[in-house]
Amino acid sequence: MLETAFYDCPYCGEGVETTVDLSGGDQRYIEDCQVCCRPIVFDLQVHGDEWMLDVKSEDDA
Repeated sequence: MLETAFYDCPYCGEGVETTVDLSGGDQRYIEDCQVCCRPIVFDLQVHGDEWMLDVKSEDDA
């Protein structure tokens, strides 16, 4: 199940839209910011129909 998520880049502060795949359950992965291209650590937590996405810089992870 794919969902749209919005977050603020921990480096440049820009608001960015991404797609998260909830079918894999809890996940941690790295994607580059679509604006400044720096690596962002994504922590996705899935609890049934509810989910939460937390983003951090690599230094804060």
